[in-house]
Amino acid sequence: MLSSEAVRPEAGRPEAKRDVGRHRLPIRRGEAWTALLFLLPSLVIFTVFLFYPFFSSIYLSLHLTDPRGRVVEYVGTDNYIRILTDPYFLGSLKTTGLFALYTVPTTIVLALIAAFLSRQVRRGQAGIRFVYALPMAVSVGTGAVIWGLLFNPSVGLLNAGLHALGLGPVFWLSDPKWALFSVSLMTVWLNFGFAYIVLVGGMEAIPEELYESARLDGAGLWSLFRFIVLPLLSPHLFFLLVVSVIGALQAFGQIHLLTQGGPMNATNVYVYNLYLEAFRDYRFGTGSAMALVLFALVLVLTLAQFRVLEKRVHYQ
Repeated sequence: MLSSEAVRPEAGRPEAKRDVGRHRLPIRRGEAWTALLFLLPSLVIFTVFLFYPFFSSIYLSLHLTDPRGRVVEYVGTDNYIRILTDPYFLGSLKTTGLFALYTVPTTIVLALIAAFLSRQVRRGQAGIRFVYALPMAVSVGTGAVIWGLLFNPSVGLLNAGLHALGLGPVFWLSDPKWALFSVSLMTVWLNFGFAYIVLVGGMEAIPEELYESARLDGAGLWSLFRFIVLPLLSPHLFFLLVVSVIGALQAFGQIHLLTQGGPMNATNVYVYNLYLEAFRDYRFGTGSAMALVLFALVLVLTLAQFRVLEKRVHYQ
C-alpha cells in the first residue's frame, strides 16, 4: 500500500512550485486583461466627465481667465482668498445652511411618519404608497411650474386658502421673508417620495415576528415606533441624512426657476452664487475655486457624519 509521501512526492519541491506558478501566470494575466477590457468603458466615461473636469477646475482656480475661459494670468491662491472674504459668498453659505436646515430634517421626519402610519393600514396600502411616492417621478422643472402656480399671489391656491380663512395674501416668492421658506417647501415635496420609498423598504425588511411579539406584550404604536422601528431603520435614516445633506448643498434647479436667487439675495444659495460667478460674470477662475470649496465642504460634512453618527447605526 502506498504511503502519502509516495502519492505526493513532488509537493514540497521548489521545482514543483515553480511549475505551478508558471502554469498559473498566463491565466492571471488573461483574467486581468479581460477585467480591464470590461472596465474600459467606465474608465473612459469617468476620465471624460469626472477626472478631466476635476483637474481642469484645479488648474483654472489658480488663474485669471477672460470671458471666453482662456487663461490670462497665474494668481495662485488669490481666487480662494477673494471668495472666502467676499460677503456675498459668506451670505450664500448662510442661505445654504438655512435651506438645508429647512428641508433635510423636515423631509426625513415627514417621510418617516408617513411610512410608519401607511404600513399600519390594511386596505388600500398599495394606493397610499403610490400617492406618497408620486413626487419622486416629478422633475424639478415640472415641480417648479406646479408650485409656481400654487405660489401665484393672485390666482394661486395657497392664497385662496388663506383668503378662505380670512387671512391676507402672502407674496411667497417676492417677499424676502417668505422666499426661502417657499422654495424649501417645494423641495420637501420633491424629496418626500424618495425618502418615503427608502423608509418603507426598510420597514418591510423588519421581521413581522418582532411586531407580533411586541403587540403580545402590550406595545402600542408609539412603543413599536420607538423601540423597534427606529433602531432597525437607523441604517436607512443615516443613508437618507447623508444623501439629503449633499443634495441640499447642491440645490440649484428650483432656485433658478422660481426666484433666480432673489428677492434681495434671500434665496441665493451656494451653487446659484457659483453659477452667477462663472456663467453670468464669466469669472471662471473664482467659479472653479468656489466649486472646489464646495467639494471640500461636502467631503468634510460627509466624513463628519460618518465619524459621529455611524456609531449609533444598528446594522442587522
